Amino acid sequence: MRHHDSNRKFGRKTGPRRAFLKSLARNLVIKGRIKTTEARAKSIRPIVEKMVTKGKNPTLANRRLLIASLGDERTTAKLIKTSEQYQGRSGGYIRIVKMGPRKGDAAPMAIVEFV
Repeated sequence: MRHHDSNRKFGRKTGPRRAFLKSLARNLVIKGRIKTTEARAKSIRPIVEKMVTKGKNPTLANRRLLIASLGDERTTAKLIKTSEQYQGRSGGYIRIVKMGPRKGDAAPMAIVEFV
């Protein structure tokens, strides 16, 4: 049985998987829009939305948590600046737009962007 086994593993062990998702989240914050597979997009959505929620209230503790999760201060500053426009919104900061399959392996692709 697969009870409570809902997270995607992406063929990686825990440490590399966390680093991989952290890298995807960082790229989304820096670029504002990334093209990736649907599974990856669905995996980073809750991560980035929780970061934006912390960025809406940029206390020292929240800044330190964001720096720890994003890796550097410049990316954190950009996330805080981005999350200012979502002050009146209580969630749903990320949009996933499905695209056609990838040419090489027919993986379903998606665009992840801020709303």
